[in-house]
Amino acid sequence: MRTIKQQHRALSAPIGDLVTYRALPTPSLEHLDPFLFLNHHGPQVYAPHNQGLPFGPHPHRGFETVTFILDGDIMHQDTGGHQSVIQAGGVQWMTAGRGLIHAEVSSPDFKRTGGPLEILQLWVNLPARAKLTEPRYVGLQEPEIPVVALPGGGRLQAVSGKWLGTAGAVTSPAGVALAVLTLLAGASLSLPVPAAHTVFFYTVRGQLQVNGTATEARHLVEFNYDGDELHLDATTDAVLLLGHGQPFREPIVAYGPFVMNTEAEIRQAYQDYQAGRFGRWEE
Repeated sequence: MRTIKQQHRALSAPIGDLVTYRALPTPSLEHLDPFLFLNHHGPQVYAPHNQGLPFGPHPHRGFETVTFILDGDIMHQDTGGHQSVIQAGGVQWMTAGRGLIHAEVSSPDFKRTGGPLEILQLWVNLPARAKLTEPRYVGLQEPEIPVVALPGGGRLQAVSGKWLGTAGAVTSPAGVALAVLTLLAGASLSLPVPAAHTVFFYTVRGQLQVNGTATEARHLVEFNYDGDELHLDATTDAVLLLGHGQPFREPIVAYGPFVMNTEAEIRQAYQDYQAGRFGRWEE
């Protein structure tokens, strides 16, 4: 079984009235190649007639955003012509590639009625060969994501990659596997993970033992590269964001909404954005 290098607690980083915990990067961990960033928004309850999520139009280049809607909804729009409203249990997967502008806001219904909201947004790096790939967006409602039944009544949503023989709904240019696991108290589960892959392990809710070590909500577990198995024991009911991927071991230069391999490429990204090469935003 893999050994654990360190655990990292997500830090409170509110965005206006949006409760947010930053799990990656933190002062103790810059990134987990190829995983760059994780914000955990909520859980919180919005009152009726609220302003909703604050993520209006903004650009990206060089990576992918994967957004897991645990409660509430997200209305997506981008300059590639994609639009959707994804409900609780669904996932938005956007490959920014060579660049686009997008907005992630709450739907008019959610702003009107309010309700519970909890969202995870993960940034996944793209390898140098795919940094300028054509942008892509996939919006998946919960029934469109394959589910694997787990021992004790839990379940695994196979978002990408292959999990216990089930292929995920999305194929990523970065080649990462991602899943959301819901475990009931007392459940045990073993999962294979290639020894050469980086593991991404973030406990959203509850308490777990992973390879004999206790972890809990809002903690990211960093593993060594010394084993090919993860063994989970749920101490309480728990929700886990789990992923793995081959590290690229390439230079990472991140500035604001762009992640490239060199400072010159970052400067070019800003020039291209300012020149309108990411598309023109239309309300």
